[in-house]
Amino acid sequence: MLRRALELSEESNEMLKSIRRGMRIGMFFKTIYWIVVLGIAVGAFYLIQPYVNGVTEMYQGIKENVNQADSLLDKAKSIL
Repeated sequence: MLRRALELSEESNEMLKSIRRGMRIGMFFKTIYWIVVLGIAVGAFYLIQPYVNGVTEMYQGIKENVNQADSLLDKAKSIL
């Protein structure tokens, strides 16, 4: 009976070690996965940033032109 209990405990110990090893490997790959996802996100931001800056500058230029047109319209109204 003691031998059987010893065999069962050794078998259980091996299964627990296997589960623990699987968890460690899973955690390693999950960490690698998130590093890759975040790296792609940061890389995409730096890749797209010049285009975003160009659109922002264009928007500010249009805004300035509209403000100038409004001021010219106000001056024309005051003259009339």
